[in-house]
Amino acid sequence: MELYAVVGNPIEHSLSPRIHQLFAEETDQAIQYEAKLLDIDRFNEQVKELQLSGYKGINVTVPFKHQAWELADRLSPRARDAGAVNTLIFQPDGQIAGDNTDGIGLSRDLIINHQVLIEHRKILILGAGGAVRGIIGPLLSKKPELLTVANRTVDKAVKLAEDFKHVWDISPCAYEDLGYEKYDLIINGTSAGLENEIPPVPDSVLGINSVCYDLMYDAHKPTVFVEWALNRGALRAYDGLGMLVEQAAESFYVWRGLRPETGPVIELLRQDASSHSSIIT
Repeated sequence: MELYAVVGNPIEHSLSPRIHQLFAEETDQAIQYEAKLLDIDRFNEQVKELQLSGYKGINVTVPFKHQAWELADRLSPRARDAGAVNTLIFQPDGQIAGDNTDGIGLSRDLIINHQVLIEHRKILILGAGGAVRGIIGPLLSKKPELLTVANRTVDKAVKLAEDFKHVWDISPCAYEDLGYEKYDLIINGTSAGLENEIPPVPDSVLGINSVCYDLMYDAHKPTVFVEWALNRGALRAYDGLGMLVEQAAESFYVWRGLRPETGPVIELLRQDASSHSSIIT
């Protein structure tokens, strides 16, 4: 029985143990996966303790993703670009490898589960924080026509655009500067939904064929952003539960070399009474 865990603070509501249990059953893997609360000021020390006690890898959630990035001895290209790590792999030689599976999780949910086109499409991302930084690279790899990042503090959007200028010419702006450009795909990467709010994005960005996606998820009802989009004529709108499962599947693949089927797991979580609202960060 090999040991894995998800670490964070808070962590008690994490769906990751349930997801990885389902993956293990599906793929006949003998693993044990737990949720572990780490002290805010002892992340590095406690991760090393898990490594020394025999764990093979851990997932990392808020607020430790940047600390995990700094701790890793080796970074995958997608983790290096994101400036954050959500998957640590404890190597036989004692080193720690860091990866970021958030972006590929979003891309797979959009493209495979929802048949959303990205190539040659105009994309608007709301927010410029850690959640957005983790998804930018994989989205750009699909070659959109335009990618705009809007944020309350435009300097953060400008900084993000500068950090990715070696990959793509991202257009940063404030919400009030969005104007009448209509986007094919609009992604909410802010935490506004936690306060039952939406970012101050004008309705003018929505076209009749626009698809909207919220990185937040709720297994029981539409998120505030999903409701906003559908009430204003978006063609389709989705929450981020599928992304949560897809990024977990990518972590499972990194650790075990097997890619589990995600569709049945997503459906089970929709029916799971323990599901809760959260944001992927």
